Amino acid sequence: MLPLPPLDLALLFVPVSIFYLNPRGLDTVEDDMTISIEERRRSHENWTYDGNGPEEKDREVLVKFDCVAREFNKIKDQYKVIIKDITKRMGNGMADYAKNADDTAHGVKIIKDYELYCHYVAGLVGEGVTRLFIEAKLANPALLQRPELIESMGQLLQQTNIIRDVWEDNEHKQSFWPKGVWSKYVDKFSDLFLPQNREKALQCSSEMEQSVFNFTAIPQSMAIVTLELCFQNPAIFNRNVKITKGTACQLMTESTQNVQLVCEVFRRYARKIRRKNNPSDPHFLDINVACGKIERSIESI
Repeated sequence: MLPLPPLDLALLFVPVSIFYLNPRGLDTVEDDMTISIEERRRSHENWTYDGNGPEEKDREVLVKFDCVAREFNKIKDQYKVIIKDITKRMGNGMADYAKNADDTAHGVKIIKDYELYCHYVAGLVGEGVTRLFIEAKLANPALLQRPELIESMGQLLQQTNIIRDVWEDNEHKQSFWPKGVWSKYVDKFSDLFLPQNREKALQCSSEMEQSVFNFTAIPQSMAIVTLELCFQNPAIFNRNVKITKGTACQLMTESTQNVQLVCEVFRRYARKIRRKNNPSDPHFLDINVACGKIERSIESI
């Protein structure tokens, strides 16, 4: 049996759960390509929504969203303000992205827009969770003076997921990789998945990963291990690649001990990435430099 959490932390279970389900509902609509753009926008106006395709795995969240709304009305007003603020900003950001059908089909055009999209779907989540913990007096208010740390956490996780899910997204006829990156290597995004373009595809993946390294200020063990798994791995263009459950359990154990162990995970997998780095890849030096920065950052802690 797992030990019970401290009482103060237990009091945050419901607010954090509700906060998670709000973005989950927005994301469930955004990810479902069977729903028209206009229908996606209208869905945000309803307490419940049953327009998702039958295969959408989180469809039930929206069908029974009135249950979430009832629980939301029971929590403290301070938590409501935070959840409403983040959900509104996230929904508006997703709606802006959905309006542009070309972005949905071919990816945003430049890295700056890509990072803005990741901010809406992940960076804001980090801000919301931080504000909830500070409101509950379970975190240092000084964290709000370092928004770049909160943002980097969301950017690292979201960009890693986008790299990992490239095959699955292509199967659904959508792309989140910036056109400004993939168009350097192929004429059409779908060309990345052709066997004859495998070397170009891996070089494109390296450039995508280089952008992720720019947001590794906060150690995120699952993300760095997934990056290592995807790096120079042609399987990401054939199927959805994930770390094993055994590795995930090990990381969960290592990452809940202390800062030194988390740093050791980053050091270990940064070295694995460096060993896999291909000298013929045009991003070889950039990747090596990024791995070196990770190790130097760890040594300075």
